[in-house]
Amino acid sequence: MKKTWVWLPVISLALAACSQEDGSDNASSNSDGEMSGEITVWVHPYTGDSEKEDAMWDEIVSDYESEHGVTVNLETIPWANRDQKVLTALAANNGPDVFYAIPDQMPQYADVGMLLELDSYLGDYDLENFVESSLVSVQWQDKTYGLPILQEAYTLFYNTDIVEEIGEDPENLPETWEEFTAWSEKAVEAGYYAHSFQGGGSMNGTLYPFLWQAGGEVLTSDDEVKINEPEAVEAFELINTMYQDGWIPEDSITAMAHNEQWFNGEIMAITGSGNTLSLFESEGYENFAMAAPLTNQEQVTYGTTGMFVAPSNTDNPEAAAEFIKHVTNEENQRRFNSVTKYIPTREAAKDIFDGQPHLEQIASYTQYALPGVIHPKGRDIMPSIQAELQSMMAGEKSPQEAADAAAAAIENVLAQ
Repeated sequence: MKKTWVWLPVISLALAACSQEDGSDNASSNSDGEMSGEITVWVHPYTGDSEKEDAMWDEIVSDYESEHGVTVNLETIPWANRDQKVLTALAANNGPDVFYAIPDQMPQYADVGMLLELDSYLGDYDLENFVESSLVSVQWQDKTYGLPILQEAYTLFYNTDIVEEIGEDPENLPETWEEFTAWSEKAVEAGYYAHSFQGGGSMNGTLYPFLWQAGGEVLTSDDEVKINEPEAVEAFELINTMYQDGWIPEDSITAMAHNEQWFNGEIMAITGSGNTLSLFESEGYENFAMAAPLTNQEQVTYGTTGMFVAPSNTDNPEAAAEFIKHVTNEENQRRFNSVTKYIPTREAAKDIFDGQPHLEQIASYTQYALPGVIHPKGRDIMPSIQAELQSMMAGEKSPQEAADAAAAAIENVLAQ
């Protein structure tokens, strides 16, 4: 029997609460303790090759069904409007038993009781082989709501011709803000931009990495707003310098990409990930070197984490939890990430990149990757922060004024 959702208007994600039942009539196991029945699993198209993905899922599902005696109904749903589709389905009690989630969804769902707490199903399950940073994404208020299957790690890619032209060594790339500043000034003096900056994109790829590197935070899980504290303001100051001193292109306030300037040899460094490597490969571009994420007070960067979770109103929680453990085990992480080209969240599974030096290198950086602001309002606060950052870059506010205004905007969102 499925639990019933007390559902408020579906437009807001903090809309649902789950009435808790004791689960005594849940028939996910038979009298011998073996699982039975069936589960529905929702996945997405992770590549453009549906044939390869179908073959991959056939192997993963077949192994699970053989081991556990539970039938898996696997459905691939589009990325578009996935939040609405999940919420609507769960409200109608006909949603999946397992589905894919990303870091800004998990705390929203977990905070209102929509996700199954997995801790009681993990027992002595070994989490040690997971990259530690990947587990940050699946936990909220000290409870585990999912297991991670993929990660990314953003870092800096340098144009090696420009590096050599400014008298530096492509094999000895900047490690600190101080070193990066010195290189940036040389690049600008030589007539280049030092860096790309997508001010119209997500804060995850612009402000947040610098803020974390400075030792700052945006918002804690206890609703403490810290974006206008000195460490965080240092990141605002750096970005302001980057724009006002011409380190980044003139359209950086609203730009979504600077690929054209990069391929034209106008920019010394861009922020990228594994997808950047795929783009370079498709363009036949080899004139680059990758550096480790920068350090100021901390060495840290952004990198999303993909996970599988179960709704708390699943009628087969044990089978759902076992599937989540199954799909994220070492063997299946190799299967999944070999096809999708993401980075496994299990260290041992990273051997799929053996002999591929660039992928090996970027995979080694996931230890530094944070998945964003893990908070139920993490997604909601981004537009306000972005607006204040853009206002600062436009010369309308000082870094401290922009940070203070962002803090006030976050407080308003929290109060809603």
